[in-house]
Amino acid sequence: MLPWLSVYDNIAMAVKAAFKDWTTKQVEEQVNGFIKKVNLAHAAHKKPKELSGGMRQRVAVARTLAMKPELILMDEPLGALDALTRGNLQEEILSIWSEDKRTALLITNDVDEGVFMADRVIPLRPGPKATLGPEFEIEIDRPRNKIALNHLDSFKKLRNSIIEYLMEIGQERTAGIPISNYELPDLVPTKFN
Repeated sequence: MLPWLSVYDNIAMAVKAAFKDWTTKQVEEQVNGFIKKVNLAHAAHKKPKELSGGMRQRVAVARTLAMKPELILMDEPLGALDALTRGNLQEEILSIWSEDKRTALLITNDVDEGVFMADRVIPLRPGPKATLGPEFEIEIDRPRNKIALNHLDSFKKLRNSIIEYLMEIGQERTAGIPISNYELPDLVPTKFN
């Protein structure tokens, strides 16, 4: 965030850059809409130094989503948030995503977050020659409910499979077993009309 601009102005600058032909009213509606979606209406005119780390993170999410990108790359976008805000923003990101169905790549260290938000999880095999691990498809209907997920056997089985895989990798690393290379999966973005 630019420190001399308010929450509103930081998001508006990005929206104006993405939609150069929009009217002032269109920009205003887009910016205010996304500020409300991330629950920052009360802080719209505050500068970054007046915001908590979690609030700044929500501004970054709002700014990114307000530009309606074709591809969204999110590297730990919710990492700095407390559990309640993180859960609420996960729901909000999914709600916003369901409106536009943009392709999104989420990097997270939270297996539950990955399973809740994604259509597939592909763990990263660590090391100097890091590679992608096997693909775990998430075949759980949307919209997903976090509370209901915890009672689904398919969720528990999938989550445990991913965690077991990650633990195996950790044991291989600590045992000094060389990390074998995996062929990268043939990924094709899903195109929505």
